Amino acid sequence: MGSKSTTKRADAVRSIEAIVQAAAECLGRNPEASLSEIARAAGVGRVTLYAHFTSRAEVVDAAMSRALDRGNEVLDTVDLTGDPLLALARYVEAGWHLVDEARALLVAAQRELPAGRIRELHSGPAARVEALVARGRAEGVFRTDLPIAWMVNVLHAVMHSAAEEIRAGRLTSDRAAGHITATVLAAFTAPGKPVPEPGGGALTPTASDEELSAGEAAATGG
Repeated sequence: MGSKSTTKRADAVRSIEAIVQAAAECLGRNPEASLSEIARAAGVGRVTLYAHFTSRAEVVDAAMSRALDRGNEVLDTVDLTGDPLLALARYVEAGWHLVDEARALLVAAQRELPAGRIRELHSGPAARVEALVARGRAEGVFRTDLPIAWMVNVLHAVMHSAAEEIRAGRLTSDRAAGHITATVLAAFTAPGKPVPEPGGGALTPTASDEELSAGEAAATGG
């Protein structure tokens, strides 16, 4: 009796894993993929799928959770120590690729899941940025006149906007990280301070118009 029960549980686990993996792959290609398509890709029938998931929203939730869990494993390897500006640029580079890979799945999630659930699923990445922003503020690098939660939302909103721009054909994936980094650095820099500019693997302050004019005058002896 016990052996049969164990076998059934193992079969159920395999079916669930196959369905979630198939959902991530199918929805990653087409956010409108049907449950029938997902079931076929998983090698199970609709009856089996509905035995484990009662709705399309539950399937999408499980696929999104899986993608974010794997994304968190990648983000765990990103060095967020040292200069907060460089750490932010490294986070954007790694985080952007994850968003880029899962942008169709995110569209499916936005259609099926409440905004609160999507925020909950993104709590891991959000916590990393919150800690980085808090450290940057303490070190006098990032602005302190806006709530940290707002700044984190700005970063992720810019990443998601980049995905929309790519879908619309107005931006290419290879340029997205640079656009995101430049935009977020401008948003995170304290008012009145020069905005750092990413370039050549380093971040250097962007000269103001006055500084450029002074430099040109010195070069020409004016």
